[in-house]
Amino acid sequence: MERSKTIHWQDPAEGATKAKQKSGLDYLQAMNNGEIPLPPLLHTLDFSVESMTPGVAVFSFMPQEFHYNPIGSVHGGVITAILDSAMGCSLHTQLPAGTGYTTLELKVNFLKAVTIKTGRLRGTGKVIFSGGRTALTEAQLIDDNGMLYAHAVSTCLILQPK
Repeated sequence: MERSKTIHWQDPAEGATKAKQKSGLDYLQAMNNGEIPLPPLLHTLDFSVESMTPGVAVFSFMPQEFHYNPIGSVHGGVITAILDSAMGCSLHTQLPAGTGYTTLELKVNFLKAVTIKTGRLRGTGKVIFSGGRTALTEAQLIDDNGMLYAHAVSTCLILQPK
C-alpha cells in the first residue's frame, strides 16, 4: 500500500535574517513560540522543539515509517539530524546577537535500533565547553523510560561577527 506525506513550510531566509538580530536563546525561544518560522528540516523529519534553556536544547520525534532505511529501522541520518540539532542549538542558546556557529566535527554512537515500536524519543543537547573560537557539545537520544539509543559529540566553530 502506498503512503504519502505532505509538508508545508515558510521561507527559511526570514528566520535566518532574524537570527542575527537576537541573542541565540531569544531567537530559539521566539522560534519555539511561533514568532519566527521553524526551519524546514523540522517539518521534513517531523521533529518537535521541546525546550531551550541556556546551554541545553531538547528536540523530540516519534519514529515513523518515512524515517526508515531499507532494513526496517530508523535511518542513522535521522538520528544524527536530531542529535546534531540538539547539540547545535544548545550552543546557540549561549551566543550573543550576531554570533553564529557551524559544526566542524560530529561523531555518533548508535547503541540500540529505533523502530516505530520504540515510541517518542528525545534528543537532549548540552554544551560541555565553549571558548572563544570553538565549542564542544554532546547529545543523548533517550526514550520515555530512560533507555539510551544513541550518543553524540560535536566540535563547533564559533563565528564571530565581522
